[in-house]
Amino acid sequence: MRDFDIIIIGGGCSGLSLAYQLEIKSKLQNKSLAIIDYRDKYYRDKTWSFWKVNEHDFEDCVIKSWDQFSINSKKGTLYKNCKKFPYQSIDSGLFYNKIINKLKQNKNVHFLKSKNEVNLNSSVIFNSVPEIDNASGELWQHFCGYEIEAKKEIFDDKILNLMDFNCDQKKSVHFFYTLPFTKKKALVETTWLSTMSNHEEEEYDQQLKDYIENHLNVKNYNLIYKEVGKIPLFRTSNINNKNIINIGTAGGMTRLSTGYTFLNIQDQSNYLANNLENLASRKTFKLPSKYEFLDKIFLRVLKKNPRIMPDIFYKMFKSKSDKIINFLSNKSNWGEDISIISKMPKIIFLKALFEK
Repeated sequence: MRDFDIIIIGGGCSGLSLAYQLEIKSKLQNKSLAIIDYRDKYYRDKTWSFWKVNEHDFEDCVIKSWDQFSINSKKGTLYKNCKKFPYQSIDSGLFYNKIINKLKQNKNVHFLKSKNEVNLNSSVIFNSVPEIDNASGELWQHFCGYEIEAKKEIFDDKILNLMDFNCDQKKSVHFFYTLPFTKKKALVETTWLSTMSNHEEEEYDQQLKDYIENHLNVKNYNLIYKEVGKIPLFRTSNINNKNIINIGTAGGMTRLSTGYTFLNIQDQSNYLANNLENLASRKTFKLPSKYEFLDKIFLRVLKKNPRIMPDIFYKMFKSKSDKIINFLSNKSNWGEDISIISKMPKIIFLKALFEK
């Protein structure tokens, strides 16, 4: 076993983001870092999207930014402006390449494949691997996306479709999501909020083929990229201790009601890198507690009343764009919170408030 000053377990988005911040803040000049990850090589496997509510270090990895988005339900279509906070999508392949190329310039940084190669007793350890003991009955956001290239110019690349609920719900919450990168190219995703107890929900390929060909009316296209994933909409059982600091989803950086994680990871990575020398005396970096509270109530309603959720999401997005974006991105004030909460069906949410 080898000794390192810092160990990062998991070389995904959160692990690499932290390593990058340590490097660019000159925290690794006299310290050794081991990044432990199973992969032989990195390639594009995800697309991270978010409203740009604050600056980040990965503008050069952004595939596309939009300043308009839409929401579809049986009640109609909402068109929203987001010029102040553009919606961005990041190519994980570009993200990985940027960080790894930077880290490889530092001889103090080592990529390893197993925890057995390092001494875990004498280092500061950051862990990004979620511990999920028993997820039976828990809610997940699970999804599959196709990036397709049509033969003709068919997409309006000025506006993204954030949620289209005009699809089979199967007693869960289901919507499609379309990010038009160009007039010919788009990422189309089928997304579910569910306990994953109905395996028909995971027939992603058929869902996407039907939606692309019969709803988007794209008959001739090439599939150029596919991604599949799932995000826990519950807190994992990871516990911070004296030696181990959990980061990313393992460290509570996933917003439970939305699955948004990327910008929260960047905020956490900045905080940890800036305070590396005195982490023991600093507070654990967390999302504001009010969102934890509000999200738990929201997810109780979603779990028990999935059929009304398209209508609830539709009502939420009737709020002014800046208000709803701030709320979904952990940046809202209490006035904005109250404005959005007031649009929710009160009896159902009050019942959820007092449930355990």
